[in-house]
Amino acid sequence: MNIPNMLTILRIILVPIYMFVFFSDLDNRLLLAGLVFILAGISDVLDGHIARKYNLQTKLGTVLDPFADKLMTFAILISFTLSKLIPEWILIALGIKEIILILGGSLLYFSSSNEVVPSNKYGKSATALFYAATLSIVFKLPETLSQVLFLVTVVFNILALINYVNIYIELVKNREVSVDKE
Repeated sequence: MNIPNMLTILRIILVPIYMFVFFSDLDNRLLLAGLVFILAGISDVLDGHIARKYNLQTKLGTVLDPFADKLMTFAILISFTLSKLIPEWILIALGIKEIILILGGSLLYFSSSNEVVPSNKYGKSATALFYAATLSIVFKLPETLSQVLFLVTVVFNILALINYVNIYIELVKNREVSVDKE
């Protein structure tokens, strides 16, 4: 197993640690959980950078990386919603988007072609905004700023979803065309 995949597995392990810290009775639990989230984010950036720079991309990493991201995203959304830090509609909107991506990605991967749609600028922008919105709550920035950041995050996530759906449709069309030519 290579270093990027180990970093991705570390991110998966950090999810229950985040949840444990977030729901603990520790002083500054939100800040401490936020630090776990930051560590996960740093490991995400590092694993992608190392994998690309040293040509260490693997099929396992291509599948596990978005899985780790989605686990942490759901952990944040669920914990923040249960603690009334964000309204339920944000969990619902982002949750539906993530479920659609998981289903579409699974269909594509487990089809005969084993294709994976890599992240792109839309997905990365949505992720960066999610980090900013989350950290605005962790660091107790003005509530209005956090609300605006989460609203913009939802909008960018919807745009990213539309982009990924278009890519998925193109891949399916191209596959059908190549099957028809055989």
